[in-house]
Amino acid sequence: MYLDCDTGVDDALALAFLLATPGIRLAGIGTVSGVVDAAVAAANTLNLLATAGRDDIPVAVGGFDPSAAARKACVALHGTNGIGDVLLPRSRRRPVDESATELLIRLAHEHPGELEIIATGPLTNLAEALYLDPELPRLVRRVTVRGGAVFAPGNAGRFAEANIAANPEAAADVFAASWPVTLVPLDVTGTHRFKETDRRALAASTGLTQQALAHMLGTCFSYYEKHSSARRMSPHDCLAAAFATGDLEPEKMPTLRIGVDTSAGPRRGQTYFAKVDGPADVDVRNGQNPHEARVLLSLRRDAAPSLLERILGLAPVLSTAQEEAARVPEPAFATGLSESVAA
Repeated sequence: MYLDCDTGVDDALALAFLLATPGIRLAGIGTVSGVVDAAVAAANTLNLLATAGRDDIPVAVGGFDPSAAARKACVALHGTNGIGDVLLPRSRRRPVDESATELLIRLAHEHPGELEIIATGPLTNLAEALYLDPELPRLVRRVTVRGGAVFAPGNAGRFAEANIAANPEAAADVFAASWPVTLVPLDVTGTHRFKETDRRALAASTGLTQQALAHMLGTCFSYYEKHSSARRMSPHDCLAAAFATGDLEPEKMPTLRIGVDTSAGPRRGQTYFAKVDGPADVDVRNGQNPHEARVLLSLRRDAAPSLLERILGLAPVLSTAQEEAARVPEPAFATGLSESVAA
């Protein structure tokens, strides 16, 4: 699997879930500007991997700098550094010399027909990869995109979802490509939530990764408590990752034709859909028509318990320094800005 992310709090949850999932190999991670810029997202990713003792996964920096307005909207929820203003122990690694698109293209050629992409941020890197290598859709097994909204309202204005709104042209290109796409929109991700009891379970874990996630969730919970009087949040990206690994059972998942509003008007970034004739539950492997995707609308059961159980099961391989840190009764995570790293 290849993860393309903008490493905010829910991306961090998704990464921890993937690291804890048996039977998959996380071959690489590319970062994209979204919640934070791609360089800060790479620093967040490398630092989080270090807490789990996973220095074997290459991390590459992607492109595109989001607008100041989009980033300002994310700060209140995700913190200035994207991960709840939690300052993780700094990784000794730096991103690989390749760009995120170069890493993705190389891995697709090294694993033809096997590589699966999970995209939890804006689709800038995927669109650029399609432009650089038109053969990419033939090489990739499937793509899971966390983004868009069908019947649910947007979260980047009235109509659009944030990941799609960040770069609507890129999203349109990704949906137009002839590779098997599954879209995981706000309709399903917004109905499953981590609660305070889940955060406490993470905080009680002996793993540094889980404890860091608990601190990140604390920042998000404080935001939601202030605005809705409820200490809970939807683990959007983590749910998409769990569906991609086959750990969640769909209830409603029609095949729909997807369009994206790329105009300069008030509906810019909105996803719109049309029904497609034929069976809706077929896992299309090859020959999928452009603009068509399986769209996950609901699950058969609450996803949060299984997401939490998997993340709690993450057993990091600790270095000597990490073993010393783990002996501290209650590791304290400082708050502040993640250091930006250059490609």
